[in-house]
Amino acid sequence: MAPFKIVMVRHGESEWNEKNLFCGWFDANLSEKGKKEAESAGKALKDSGYKFDVAYTSVLTRAQNTLQAVLNEIGQTDLPVVKTWRLNERHYGGLTGLNKAETAAKYGEEQVAIWRRSFDIPPPPMEPDHPYYDIIVKDPRYAEGPPQDQFPKFESLKLTIERTLPFWNETIVPQIKSGKSILIAAHGNSLRGIVKHLDQLSDEQIMKLNLPTGIPFVYTLDENLHPIKSLEFLGDPETVKKAVEAVAAQGKAK
Repeated sequence: MAPFKIVMVRHGESEWNEKNLFCGWFDANLSEKGKKEAESAGKALKDSGYKFDVAYTSVLTRAQNTLQAVLNEIGQTDLPVVKTWRLNERHYGGLTGLNKAETAAKYGEEQVAIWRRSFDIPPPPMEPDHPYYDIIVKDPRYAEGPPQDQFPKFESLKLTIERTLPFWNETIVPQIKSGKSILIAAHGNSLRGIVKHLDQLSDEQIMKLNLPTGIPFVYTLDENLHPIKSLEFLGDPETVKKAVEAVAAQGKAK
């Protein structure tokens, strides 16, 4: 049955990506550019002949709408879809809603780089008086988890991976091993956790990895789910290069 292929895509640009705001668990929608990126992702998969048996996404609208646009393009709008908070973006805590460039100007690029790019140092916590605290914590989509006493106030990438990998191992891996063709539409940091796990990357290596919005990438795996080919982006190489550079530039002061 091997080799197995699994396709992943980071959601298209969100309205908060467009404004260069820390988004995390805030439920921002796709920007107009993001909608086009999602459609382009679907076209790239259609052109490559991909069809899927099941899709996984987060509970956040930007990932779900990206997935829907992809499924529209490949003609699989009736595909079974599993939604889970475990594939959510990293929780940016007290930084949620702040402009990245203004935050860099205020605290220094070095401090913002630590918050954004250190593996295990989380941002400041989101306290109950934060303007988005109730909007996120009391959102009915979290009725089935995480439990209120374990609801994150912030997450480092390390913490994000710790809640993403159990879902990968317990739910997605058995589907891959059964021969199912899998599509995951999620977020930069939840996908990084899977990439780190598959490629056995060091903490430092994964923090340097910039996953562009709206560009699907493929892993080809052997029967032990070890990569035969890693991070094969589908799309025009120049478009991929520019998208990666755009992600890398987000945390710099203007």
